[in-house]
Amino acid sequence: MTKLRISLINIHGLLKGSGLEIGRDADNGGQTKYVFELAEFLSQHKDVEHVHLFTRLIDDSALSSEYAVPIEIINEKLDIRRIPFLGKKYRSKERLWEGLDTFVNGIVQHIKSHDIFPNWIHSHYGDAGYVAGELSTILNIPFAHTGHSLGFHKKKKLLESGISEEELEKKFKFQARIAAEEKTLELSEFIITSTEQEIETYKPYKNFNLAKYHAISPGIDTRKYVPYYHLEQDSDKQREEEQRKYWVAEAISKFLTNPHKPFILALSRPDRHKNLHTLIEVYGKDKELQSIANLVIFAGIRKDISQMPESEKEVLTDLLLLMDKYDLYGKMAIPKKHDVENEVSIIYRYAAEKRGVFVNLTLHENFGLTVIESASSGLPVVVTKNGGPSEIIPVCQNGELVDPLNETAIKKALRNILTNENQWKYYSNNGAINIQKHYSWLTHVNTYVELVKENLSLSSGSGIKNQHYPNINIDRLKRKVENLLVADIDGTLIEPKLNNPGLQELKSHLINRTDKMAFAMASGRNLVLVKQIIDEEQFPLPDFIICSVGTEIYYTNGKDYILDKGWATFLAGRWKREDIVNRLKEIPWIKLQEEAGQNPFKISYYYDDEHYDHEQLIKALGTGWYKINIISSHKKFIDFIPKRASKGNAIKFLCRKWAIPLSNVIAAGDSGNDIDMFRGPIKGIIVGNRSAELAQYETTKSIYVAKSAASAGILEGLKHYKIIK
Repeated sequence: MTKLRISLINIHGLLKGSGLEIGRDADNGGQTKYVFELAEFLSQHKDVEHVHLFTRLIDDSALSSEYAVPIEIINEKLDIRRIPFLGKKYRSKERLWEGLDTFVNGIVQHIKSHDIFPNWIHSHYGDAGYVAGELSTILNIPFAHTGHSLGFHKKKKLLESGISEEELEKKFKFQARIAAEEKTLELSEFIITSTEQEIETYKPYKNFNLAKYHAISPGIDTRKYVPYYHLEQDSDKQREEEQRKYWVAEAISKFLTNPHKPFILALSRPDRHKNLHTLIEVYGKDKELQSIANLVIFAGIRKDISQMPESEKEVLTDLLLLMDKYDLYGKMAIPKKHDVENEVSIIYRYAAEKRGVFVNLTLHENFGLTVIESASSGLPVVVTKNGGPSEIIPVCQNGELVDPLNETAIKKALRNILTNENQWKYYSNNGAINIQKHYSWLTHVNTYVELVKENLSLSSGSGIKNQHYPNINIDRLKRKVENLLVADIDGTLIEPKLNNPGLQELKSHLINRTDKMAFAMASGRNLVLVKQIIDEEQFPLPDFIICSVGTEIYYTNGKDYILDKGWATFLAGRWKREDIVNRLKEIPWIKLQEEAGQNPFKISYYYDDEHYDHEQLIKALGTGWYKINIISSHKKFIDFIPKRASKGNAIKFLCRKWAIPLSNVIAAGDSGNDIDMFRGPIKGIIVGNRSAELAQYETTKSIYVAKSAASAGILEGLKHYKIIK
């Protein structure tokens, strides 16, 4: 098998080769570090040819100029590639959703121009899942996904805190995020989780059963997170470490009256969910604990609390108020900053040298990276029992699990470790040995690469690089097309029951359109029936025809209809037509339609509505059923097509091939089958005679709901978007 070229996608993180700014804000926590280290260790694997890490280009005077470098070489097999979209100023992840299709376009053009077609994609977080799904469709390349955090649970938690649904939607864009997460479960080859427990967190999603899951523990850089008693052999590195350790000690000790005491260490972002206030409550109420140890909290990176985001400002203000409430001056340190890349491992080792303990009281921890980092340094832990740590502690025996809201249990665990020398050594030694054994990136990457190779061996997708497009000589498409109108036919362009309102006027506009305007018809009909409509209604010839439920694309050159074989190649991945036909033979209430109703990517049947049983179809199709779209219509016809086949995906394919900006596309439809066309920056027109499933739609920035029916509604929409006067 050829070596792997892998594209990782992490959109919003501040990623660079040195000095990762972990903790700078809520968007730059453990995920950023996880992705960078995964990329680094993947690039060292013998079966990996190259790793490209795609992110957003940021050129912001408030940030390092390194984020504005389009291509940053990390090593000979790893680079970071930055794609600009939505301007160049830094934005929080919630403000990036509207630009994701532009980001997709940018990646596709970048991959083509640099000839770096990957054979595997891996997305991180919900927004990157959306991007990977689009890239997978466009490039015919499979992808895996790591969620890191899920919109469903975050929304639920915030609703419980009393924030209104409208407020949440405005700030966090949960509708787009959860829809993207659902789509990712449907389209990805598999989902990577850190623990078996984390798989359970996907269960509230409708598409939970459509996805495959693999729990692979993340690793730590075992070259960096070494036990506190480790001696560095390289004299230059040793001097560098001693210098860093001195500054770490300075940053902590300036807060403390007696800096020589052991300390209780916490290290996290200033997030309410991290539950740092409970730790201060426990420590502040217990004079004996205060006499035994100091409390040291690294809560992100701050300059001026008053200038920070509201949620972080609130948490930090509460921490300082609690410090004051319990008069912990001289006993509690809360340094303003630390060098995440170079100092965190030293902070852990320094705490271990002081015979301290690391505490993580997060209300729910998906995995617990800080738990294994601190333990690998020989520092015992007191950690939340909720989530990943409940799988780490039994394996590594490196500390104690507690209920993060039970102050008595937390106090008891801290005292047990800090006052019992033998207990401290037992946890310290176990952590230093077992973490290195069970939680290295090397183990993670070896497992991951085997999964990817196994998956690719099953896939027939060869990628866009190997596709052969026909030599299409269409003069009308050699022009510079700026706008594209895509219209559904039945109920949208024509509606005989209503005497086709607006049809003659729309035809006149289409006949007289300039070269800058292209026209496409999109229909569930096959080509023969579409041509019949064009002839009967004397339509001007469209530039494109998307037909047979999105399984075929044709170009017109005045007399011929030319099939796009590239689109067929897109649809071929994982599509096993003969196998599907054979499996469906056992269903007694369906009957294959005539040959004229079939094509290579559409299997069409008649069915008996009285006996229709969707579950029976799924059972017959077997484990691969979720790669197939099942479309029934008019209580009589049923089609089986590839999951990738849709009007919306066909439009995106056309736009990328003919360099038409998606934001310059206007799609018109009347039924639920047309919703797929109204995606991303595409502008939608819903005609007045819309079906019941579109009844709830209202006019927004990107969708216009017309009052007039059929073609008259299209004209109304074109005037709304200022395409015609």
